[in-house]
Amino acid sequence: MTIYLDNAATSHPKPPAVYESLANCLQIAGANPGRASHKMARLAQQIIEDTRLKLARLINASSLNQIVFTFNATDALNMAIKGILSPGDHVITSRLEHNSVLRPLQNLAQKDISLTFIDFSPDGLINPKDIEKAIKPETKLVVITAASNVLGTLQPVAEIGAVARKNNLLFLVDAAQVLGVMPVNVEEMKIDLLACSGHKGLMGPPGTGLLYVGNRAQVKSWREGGTGGDSLSIFQPSLLPTGLEAGTHNLLGIAGLSKALDYLLKETIEKIRDQELSLMMCLLQGLREIPEVTLYGTLDLKQKVGVQSFSVTGYSSDEVAAILDEHFDIAVRGGLHCAPLTHQVLGTAPDGLIRVSVGAFNTIADIETFVLAIKEIVKG
Repeated sequence: MTIYLDNAATSHPKPPAVYESLANCLQIAGANPGRASHKMARLAQQIIEDTRLKLARLINASSLNQIVFTFNATDALNMAIKGILSPGDHVITSRLEHNSVLRPLQNLAQKDISLTFIDFSPDGLINPKDIEKAIKPETKLVVITAASNVLGTLQPVAEIGAVARKNNLLFLVDAAQVLGVMPVNVEEMKIDLLACSGHKGLMGPPGTGLLYVGNRAQVKSWREGGTGGDSLSIFQPSLLPTGLEAGTHNLLGIAGLSKALDYLLKETIEKIRDQELSLMMCLLQGLREIPEVTLYGTLDLKQKVGVQSFSVTGYSSDEVAAILDEHFDIAVRGGLHCAPLTHQVLGTAPDGLIRVSVGAFNTIADIETFVLAIKEIVKG
């Protein structure tokens, strides 16, 4: 059986109830939610709203209508960025960001949007004071990842949120690497917009995601179509969440996400975090014993999620990943991890790094086997 250590890309395996829901959902509730009054459509809509409520409670949103379903974190980030910004606006972001942030911003930068990129420390940390120094009269939005998908470093989200709120700026957080493994409170952290996939820490199926839209944010729709309500009007409704959810929902995926959220509530994020810390402690202890391995980012476990990138002297990152896959049946990720500016700062572009990322179903034995495999590779 494959030892799966690529959870930063997508979690695997999923809780058993997720698989069961995928098998059963289309049979018992396979109608179009919100588009009819018959019982199958009502049941489908109930699945949608129940899941929306669970997500709202998870992040302490004041209303379930602030939760917009998306196809993934990329979809949510595009929706927020393109729905908020107008020509002449200025955006503050960082060199830690994923291409899901960088590419939409670079596209808008060609249309009279200006950008400022904040640097990060060798540990992978953004200084909120640097963000405050970058604010201009035309600044409208701060976009920051909650944790780097390359280095795993947890960012001071609450402190950055306080800076943004004090200066009357909107604050968008990419929570793809933290939701489900760390507590998130959008009210306490002064988060106006939060984007996340459903298939990573939340342990749901692919094709699911969410955008939280707080009371201070007005997001323009970037796609229009059927919403199941107000059908007499030929204009897209503005009320949330339907105004941003044109078209048929991914009912199957959302039903699976709902069961994944039940698992999180039962097991508790605190328990999952403790397991993650134990795995990471074992991982770091093992890798630090290998002279040919160079670790990147902070080694302070309290300041990171279950992600660690490293290099091996004499090997490219893709070579190590391929050897682990073919000879040891261990799945990791080599390369640039869709974060080119991060690797440019680290000096690891264009080759990139080997990234190992733990999940809720990994064991200490998995980590010990992985470390032994790296030692075997070093021996040649």
